Amino acid sequence: MKKIFTFLLVNLLFASTFAQIPTGYYSGTTGLTGYPLKTKLSQIITAGHQDMGYGGLWIGYQTTDRDYYYENNGKVLDMYSENPTGADPYEYNITSDQCGNYSAEGACYNREHTVPQSLFNSANPMHNDIHFIPPTDGKVNGVRSNYPYGVVTTPTWTSLNGSKLGPNTTTGYSGVVFEPINAFKGDIARMIFYFVTRYQNQIPSFSSGNMLDGTTTRSLTQWELEVLLAWNDADPVSPREIDRNNAAYAFQGNRNPYIDNPNWVHEVWGFVNTTPDTVAPSTPTNLAVNNITGNSATATWTASTDNIAVAGYNVYLNGVLFGSSGSTTFNITGLNPNTLYSVTVTAFDAAGNNSPASAPVNFTTLNVVVPPGNSNELYISEYVEGTSNNRAIELTNATPDPIDLSNYSIQKQVNGAGAWGGNFPLTGTLAPNTAFVVKNFNATFTCTFTADMTATGTPLDFNGNDPVGLFKNGVLIDIVGTFNGGSADFAADTTLRRNVNNPSTTYSATQWDSFPVNTCDNLGIANPASVLATVENDLSQSWSVYPNPVKNGILYILGEDLNQVNRAEIYDMNGALIQVIDKPFRSSNKIILRNSTKGNYILKAGSYSTKFIVN
Repeated sequence: MKKIFTFLLVNLLFASTFAQIPTGYYSGTTGLTGYPLKTKLSQIITAGHQDMGYGGLWIGYQTTDRDYYYENNGKVLDMYSENPTGADPYEYNITSDQCGNYSAEGACYNREHTVPQSLFNSANPMHNDIHFIPPTDGKVNGVRSNYPYGVVTTPTWTSLNGSKLGPNTTTGYSGVVFEPINAFKGDIARMIFYFVTRYQNQIPSFSSGNMLDGTTTRSLTQWELEVLLAWNDADPVSPREIDRNNAAYAFQGNRNPYIDNPNWVHEVWGFVNTTPDTVAPSTPTNLAVNNITGNSATATWTASTDNIAVAGYNVYLNGVLFGSSGSTTFNITGLNPNTLYSVTVTAFDAAGNNSPASAPVNFTTLNVVVPPGNSNELYISEYVEGTSNNRAIELTNATPDPIDLSNYSIQKQVNGAGAWGGNFPLTGTLAPNTAFVVKNFNATFTCTFTADMTATGTPLDFNGNDPVGLFKNGVLIDIVGTFNGGSADFAADTTLRRNVNNPSTTYSATQWDSFPVNTCDNLGIANPASVLATVENDLSQSWSVYPNPVKNGILYILGEDLNQVNRAEIYDMNGALIQVIDKPFRSSNKIILRNSTKGNYILKAGSYSTKFIVN
C-alpha cells in the first residue's frame, strides 16, 4: 500500500515497527546475505507457526484486514476493490459478507491465495496461511484465477478499482497475468516473498504456475522476480502492512520478515539485473523413448546446461509442441496404437531463451486393439451443478494405461459466451478404469467420496449455462455444454452422468443421463461403461470366484492379497452400479450380494473385474 512519507516519518515508522518484534525473534541472521539469509529466515518463521485452519481465516481477518486507513470504517480492506483516492465501488462487512455465490463484483468477499492453491494442491498449512491469503472480492478473485502477477498494458478485463487481467508485457513471459493497482503492488510482492521463504523446502514439489522456479534458493521465475522486486521498491512498507503483520503474528504465531526488515528483500535476491539474459540453454542429448504401449510412451534425456539455470523442457511430437516438463522425463499419453511418431526436446530458461532441438527419436506404438467401449483418451464422466457451492467434475480413464494428468486442465466459458477462462491445471497420475474428482473447495455434499483436487472459484464455480471443457496441452478434447451456446441453461441444478466412454468436442445431450440436484452418489466411481469393457482381465490369472452361477446370494473369492482391496463394486450388464462394498475382504473372502435378481453381473475389485451369474 503506497504512502508518501518524509524521511523523518519513515525512520519513526520503522523504529515503531521493530519495537513490535519480539526480542531475539530474528536471532542468527546477523551477517547473513543471499540464500543463506533466506534459509535462516525460513527456519525462524516456520518455528512457532500455528495452522489455524481454513475457516480460521474468517476470524483472523477481523484483526488483520479491517479498513482503518482509507474510509476508516472497520470494513474489509480489499486490495482488489479499495479506491485509495476516492469512494470505494462497494464495501463488505467483515463478519457477514463472506462468499457465497457471486456473479459480479460487490456480491461477497472470499480468501485470495496470492500464490494459487492449485500450485500446492490446496495442501496445509499453505492453504490456511493468513500472511499470503488476504480477503478480496469473490468475482475479482475468480477472474484472477491462478494466473501469476505481472504488468498488463492491454487488459482483457478490468475491475471496478482498476485491477487488470491481460497479457504480460515484461520481458520473459507473454502469458495472461493479473495486475493490481499501484497502491497494493508492494503488499502483494512481500506476501509472495514471504511464501517462497516460509515454504522454500517444499517449492520443488509445487507446480510452477509460471511463478515458481522449483528451487529452494531463488524459488521464483526470473521474470516474476523482476516484476515483484520492482513493485516492492515502488510501493514501500506502509502502516497498514505493519499492523497486519503484527495482527497475523498474534493470530498464527509467525511474522513476515520482509515487512519487519524491508532491506532483506534485496539482501536475499539482490537488485534487478538490467542486463537481459540472451544465452540459450544447451541442446538436450541422449533422447530415448521407452515403456512403449499402445497409447503411451516415456521419453528421457540428459539435462541441458545454462548460464543461469534451465527452467524446463518442451517436448514436440511430430514437430508440434506436445507438453512441457520440469525434469528430464516426460510421459507421452493419448497416442494411437500401431502408429509411428517422432519426438524431439528443447530446453528453455526463465528469460524465454530456447535451445536447438535434440536429435529426433522415432518410435511406433504397440499394435493393441482397444476393447469395445474403451477409450483412447481421458474424458469427462460426470458433471454436478448443485445448490450453493456444490460443484464437481469427474474424469474417467477408460484406457488400458495410466494417464499423466499434468498435460490436462479444466476451463469454463461464462454464460456460453466469450473466451475460455479460469484455467485449472490437473496433477497426478490416473490409473486405468478409475475416476478423478475435482470439486469446489466449499462444497457441502452429503455423499461420501474423496476429491482428488479442489478449487476455490473458477472454473469450479460454473453455473448451468457455463460450458466446461477438458483441455490437453491447451487443446480442447472434451466438453459439457455448447461453446458459444448462449446464456440458456443446459444443466442447472442437475447432475449429468456420461453414458458413453469417449470424449467429444461437440456437446450432445444424448450422451448424458440426468439426475436430480445434488446427486453425488456415483462420484469417484469409474464410469460403468469402462467396467463393462474390461471384464475378464487379470482376475482370472490370480483370482477365482465360486460358485458361478451364484446360489444363495453369496459369492466367494480365492486369490492373493485380498486384504489389500479397499473397494468392490457390482454392476449389472447395463453398467448400472448395484452394490458397493468397502474393504470387502477385511474379515472373510465372501461377498453377500444384495438386490441381485437372476442375471449376469460384473464384479470389480480393485483393478480386477470378472463376470458372474446369479441363478
